Amino acid sequence: MQLYKSQTLKIYNSLTGKKEIFEPINEGHIGMYVCGPTVYSNVHLGNCRTFMSFDMIFRYLKHLGYKVRYVRNITDAGHLENDADEGEDKIAKKARLEQIEPMEVVQRYTVDFHNTLQKFNFLSPSIEPTATGHIIEQIEIIKVILEKGFAYEVNGSVYFDVVKFNQSFEYGKLSGRKLEDMITNTRELAAQDEKKSPQDFALWKKAEPQHIMRWPSPWGDGFPGWHLECTAMSTKYLGEKFDIHGGGMDLKFPHHECEIAQAEASNGHSPVNYWMHANMLTLNGKKMAKSTGNNILPNEMFSGENTILSKPFTATVVRFFMMQAHYTSILDLSNEALLASEKGFYKLMDSLDLLDKLETASNSDFDVASWKQKCYNAMNDDFNTPILIATLFEAVKHINLIKEGKENISEGDKNMLKETMHSFIFDVLGLDHKVDAQGDSDKLPGVVELLIQLRNEARANKDFATSDKIRDQLAALGIQLKDGKEGTTFSVS
Repeated sequence: MQLYKSQTLKIYNSLTGKKEIFEPINEGHIGMYVCGPTVYSNVHLGNCRTFMSFDMIFRYLKHLGYKVRYVRNITDAGHLENDADEGEDKIAKKARLEQIEPMEVVQRYTVDFHNTLQKFNFLSPSIEPTATGHIIEQIEIIKVILEKGFAYEVNGSVYFDVVKFNQSFEYGKLSGRKLEDMITNTRELAAQDEKKSPQDFALWKKAEPQHIMRWPSPWGDGFPGWHLECTAMSTKYLGEKFDIHGGGMDLKFPHHECEIAQAEASNGHSPVNYWMHANMLTLNGKKMAKSTGNNILPNEMFSGENTILSKPFTATVVRFFMMQAHYTSILDLSNEALLASEKGFYKLMDSLDLLDKLETASNSDFDVASWKQKCYNAMNDDFNTPILIATLFEAVKHINLIKEGKENISEGDKNMLKETMHSFIFDVLGLDHKVDAQGDSDKLPGVVELLIQLRNEARANKDFATSDKIRDQLAALGIQLKDGKEGTTFSVS
């Protein structure tokens, strides 16, 4: 029996504002779409956190036994500098400034995106479509919306008529905004503005002579609006109605609101059952921004080449840090928080090493089956990774007590404990083992064991000065020795 049949998963639905029992449209199958990056610069940590949240969600759904089609797009055209359909295309602007082709920009930063996510141990999505690869589909959707009267064409551009749409549907239901309030609080249209209303948004923009990214259409050469690509690609690969749509909290309005409007205008019904939004990442209590210098890129964290952190941190430690907060909560990145996460991560890894060496007994003092269900309860409660991690550390406490001979564990419970910890730590949270994650040589354990042997020889010869020196200098390097009745073990902190 698949796990999902015995576990009741609840998801916070941004559309309804409450947790709901998750019921897929087709039993055992899930369609999930997540808005991907606009590839005009190096991927930043805030984006990484969003994509990491949905990687964790993807992992857990697969762990439960669902067959998941996970679509995460690449925006390589149509994303203008602001949400008012004004300014240059972000990619075209970068290409103009660097005097290279737009697709060179796309290639460079798509590679950076994939390389960074690989370091964080992301699973690849099922499909990763691009906006430029779906121009035809976007044009066809515009034709349908025009035919149904929810859009209008002006001088080679096509705009979505929000006021007309709102007469039949509800624009603003995802973000909780009322069209009347939006109209009251917006500026008057400038004389040169083509829109009927400031709330209208572009489905297709006419390309001016200097615009390098352009495609032919029934309305003349131009390019698609940013919001349209996600409607086209999600519909093509997941259908007119699918289970989950995710993205960052900043996309709720206007991007996701416009997606809903486009889908309802063309198909006549809401496109998604569960809308999910990951919250932002701050740095030292402030918004991350290049302009203020309060910003750090993933590779700067891994290399230590920055002025914000005291040392390099591995990708898996950063991932563990991010998993310690719920995906809907604001998470603040700081040197102190990362140091604490690093210490906790190595403690968790050390417990796995200890687990393999535990002696078993005929009975157990640790109710492993009950603890295992607590792990599932945490994840079933809207993917509550901080509660899951706290539950994993409950097991760490018991592992240490068993190691010290203060508790017993049976062979069956030990196997269940090991299997469950491995499943949640590696398969669900997506963490790497410490030796691989640190990038350290696999010779480290052998080197430490050699030093332990030299220390034991010094102690046997009553050379306590040398013995203490080995112990203290290893401790200074973050390697703690622990003497027990079965010999000396070590941990990295």
